[in-house]
Amino acid sequence: QVQLVESGGGLVQAGGSLRLSCAASGRTFSSYTMGWFRQAPGKEREFVAAISWNGDSTYYADSVKGRFTISRGSAKNTVYLHMNSLKPEDTAVFYCAASNRWGGSSLDQNYNYWGQGTRVTVSS
Repeated sequence: QVQLVESGGGLVQAGGSLRLSCAASGRTFSSYTMGWFRQAPGKEREFVAAISWNGDSTYYADSVKGRFTISRGSAKNTVYLHMNSLKPEDTAVFYCAASNRWGGSSLDQNYNYWGQGTRVTVSS
């Protein structure tokens, strides 16, 4: 059974930091692109960041560029999202996803597997 399990969400003040983790199991994800998406209350899900299977390539939404960093663990089945300088507008449920392609990594329809999400709330 394929599972992506996110953790690390919580409540943080504006300007603070959080690190989200996503642990993948059930198959080998070392060859998969891993991505983070988020969905704020009342809004559509949006792309946040993606990392290639070997970690050599990353891609960020403009809204998080320079503040968030995506990385992979050494075993490649874990992906992290380091979030700094958090803003109230970053408040959302963050989802981890896995894709068997790199092209179009900002498009959620290109992802094959999804986690259940972890909530991040940034207070002003």
